[in-house]
Amino acid sequence: MKITSQEEYGLRCLLRLAGAADGRSLTIPEIATAEGLSVPYAAKLLAVLRQAGLIESVRGRAGGYRLAALPAEIRLGSVMAALGEPLFDEPTFCSKHPGTETTDGRCVHIGGCTLRALWHTLEDWMHKALDRISLADLLQSEGRLTDLLRARLAEAVLEPAHPLFPVISVTTAESEPTSQGMSR
Repeated sequence: MKITSQEEYGLRCLLRLAGAADGRSLTIPEIATAEGLSVPYAAKLLAVLRQAGLIESVRGRAGGYRLAALPAEIRLGSVMAALGEPLFDEPTFCSKHPGTETTDGRCVHIGGCTLRALWHTLEDWMHKALDRISLADLLQSEGRLTDLLRARLAEAVLEPAHPLFPVISVTTAESEPTSQGMSR
């Protein structure tokens, strides 16, 4: 998995706004200079963040941009969703990777794909982990943040996973229904 430039620099711009004293707004040139970005690129990132409702523009002499909510209320999961693409984009993922020699566009593993289960599970866990981290968490010192992240990520991994496919109860004339869809 790669973090895109848009995700990295967009998150940096948000952290710059989160660290502004008392929710003070910052101008595009201030953010661009502080983060070592060009003004047009910073403007593009801020537009994406504004469209996602993560920041708001402030008009007037002290205008610029500020967070739309408190740093503790903005979760990294929503930030990454606004700035990037999901790891596993079901249902289109399989149709994008059917095999290089297929003619009908259907994946050769459509009936039983362990990779689909892997990517779906990792995507689910990643969302749970990112939703446990706020911008306020990321404003802490690096050493303190490492311990906090380890604890939060451990919580996400220990949660039960959602089933990849819904469990269906099946009843036949010779068997009792079971919760796993298989007769005893």
